Amino acid sequence: MNIICIDKNYHVSPQIEPLQISDIADQGFVKVICNRPDFEVPPSLSSLVMADLVSEAGIEFHILELTHATMTPKNILKQRKIFMDASGPVLAYCASGTRCSVIWALGEAMTGNNINYILGKTSAAGYNLNGLESTLRQFSKHKG
Repeated sequence: MNIICIDKNYHVSPQIEPLQISDIADQGFVKVICNRPDFEVPPSLSSLVMADLVSEAGIEFHILELTHATMTPKNILKQRKIFMDASGPVLAYCASGTRCSVIWALGEAMTGNNINYILGKTSAAGYNLNGLESTLRQFSKHKG
């Protein structure tokens, strides 16, 4: 399992598997966010199946499917609220972890965090979002 810490209590990963959920619980995660739309996965990994399994492990589960069309300011702030309101570490997953990193970066920009800091955090985690710098700067002008 490839869980990567982006910042403080926010972690990202590629698609999680049912057999990994006990490890996620053992690592102390208190929330899991599914950013992967169901049309990308087989029925055995659907958000509803994963929600049941994660909930059975005592972890809060959130579904916020992300595509280019749904990467809206409203959803960006919704994702940020989910992890900011957590009492412990949060794991967001998608196909590779990139979308989860992008939404984190956009949320940080919207709330006024330094763009170089944001890009440094994602780069250190293995996600080069330098191509989004101008978008991040635009989002930083429209604080949420």
